[in-house]
Amino acid sequence: QGLLVESGGGLVQPGGSLRLSCAASQIPFVINTMGWYRQAPGKQRELVATITSGSPNYSESVKGRFTISSDNVKGTVSLQMYNLKPEDTAVYYCNADVGFTNYWGQGTQVTVSS
Repeated sequence: QGLLVESGGGLVQPGGSLRLSCAASQIPFVINTMGWYRQAPGKQRELVATITSGSPNYSESVKGRFTISSDNVKGTVSLQMYNLKPEDTAVYYCNADVGFTNYWGQGTQVTVSS
């Protein structure tokens, strides 16, 4: 039970934009926080951005370039990414925090390369 489905990844040139979307289904609990994490090859998974009751939180590396938004009623979260850099290349994972556990999506690849 509990499913998060991501979409919107792909290949983009440096300076380009992408929008990631995530939809939650079959989660029988109230979702407190939704967010995005990423994992680059050889690195640990790191927080990109989260949103709780409409209040966003960003990592320093993406602040000013990425915008997170959500619809708690629909159980969706999106990440609009601008001015992408090669160091943003990673698998991006959607996350839903219901307080006592977390749900994760399967991940979507974002590659920033010329």
